[in-house]
Amino acid sequence: MTDRTDLSKIIASEGDNPLILTPENLQSQEDVELERNLRELKFKQELRKDWILFIVRDVVIFPAAILFIFAASGYSLFLHIHG
Repeated sequence: MTDRTDLSKIIASEGDNPLILTPENLQSQEDVELERNLRELKFKQELRKDWILFIVRDVVIFPAAILFIFAASGYSLFLHIHG
């Protein structure tokens, strides 16, 4: 990463009003660390949400649907054999 003193000399032109970035406008090291921690936390939350959706959808709902299909077809077969 570049030095903070070099970044403080950057001038970005916006029309007629140039915008001068001073060290007060730059993010401090604590802000960068906090932002990184927040991104890690958001990633962990997304991963946890994905695992919960996987467990609910692929481990609970799909086997329950297959079991229902087998039960309905078995009952139908039973009625045709004995009916």
